[in-house]
Amino acid sequence: MAKISPTSIKYSIIADFVAEGPFQKPDVIGALFGQTEGLLGSDMELRELQKEGKIGRIEVDLTTENGKTSGEITIPTALDKTETTIIAAALETIDKIGPTDAKISIKDISDVRGGKRDYIMERAKALLAGINNTAMDSTEMETELRESSRVSKAVTYGPEGLAAGPDIDSVKELIVVEGRADVVNMLKHGIKNVIGMQGTRFPKTIATLSETKEITLFVDGDRGGKLIAQNVFDNAKVVYIATAPDGKEVEELTGKELLQCLRKKVAAEVFLKQSSRDSRPKNGRRTHTGVSRSEEPSEPIERRNITDSDISSLRELSSELKGRNILVLNDSLEIVQNVPSSRLDSVNAKDSFILMLSNATSSTIKSAEKLSVKAVAAKTFNKVAETNIDLISL
Repeated sequence: MAKISPTSIKYSIIADFVAEGPFQKPDVIGALFGQTEGLLGSDMELRELQKEGKIGRIEVDLTTENGKTSGEITIPTALDKTETTIIAAALETIDKIGPTDAKISIKDISDVRGGKRDYIMERAKALLAGINNTAMDSTEMETELRESSRVSKAVTYGPEGLAAGPDIDSVKELIVVEGRADVVNMLKHGIKNVIGMQGTRFPKTIATLSETKEITLFVDGDRGGKLIAQNVFDNAKVVYIATAPDGKEVEELTGKELLQCLRKKVAAEVFLKQSSRDSRPKNGRRTHTGVSRSEEPSEPIERRNITDSDISSLRELSSELKGRNILVLNDSLEIVQNVPSSRLDSVNAKDSFILMLSNATSSTIKSAEKLSVKAVAAKTFNKVAETNIDLISL
């Protein structure tokens, strides 16, 4: 009988069995060979596969209690995954072991080589951490390793598990950014007193930290960044606000650009006043980015103002957002329509007070302008251009 080399093992079949009666390990082996014989053809006979070294030693662990026998079968194979799964399925057709009725169920088919690959990657990451200034080729594995060395410097902080630099509790000045990618980029360039907010949702951990630390908020250079700045300012004590250059995100800035932006930080009140002034319609006219005047409603629709109570209600209502559809709300904050973005132009403008969605884009804002809605409420805003429609971060 040929023996399978440990280096040739690709998969391991693990099966559970239970039977009504006592028996020994040889009975299990006999059932495996005997009851699958002739079932799959001569090329897939277990006995022949074992002689050829394509199936290794079959291990059986069993226990007998109260007249019942149960246990586990392990079969190592050097077959490909298709053949291995066929063998595994054949085992479940066995209905007797020795003289007793039995049932065999496949518990798992593990990729032995996959475990080795996982070990190789983890060990490689550990070895990389001890090597300085080592040149690397641009292969996928090396790219992953470089990323892991950067991310390894980040820690999780607070009950929300926010991405942050090391020793946050020991610093007096703290930079708050939008998300984990921003944190990783700043750590990459040696800026360690940083913590991320997990996107547009405001975490209570930031409010707590602002009570004892000087907070500088660093946001992306787009409309969404300004909305986040207002949201954080409303919920925490923000001293300074810095912003990435127009159209850029913090996660894509170079080390030099990061430092330049942080040097240009301004007092939070000054930044928000400037943002409010920039977004105000000029010459008293309504401005519509990318929409011609012929597309505006022929008769202006009067809309009431948004209150703090409205914003709280919208945030509670955000749980209704499913997928990519858009919720159309009337001025009583009732859902009057639930439509895909492609059908937004068919919505009745008279009942369209607020549009709610998961991710607002420039095209969504353009459609909202055509409807003369009062506000667009979204969890995220993706590079939204200037508009005089109220934008509410959920």
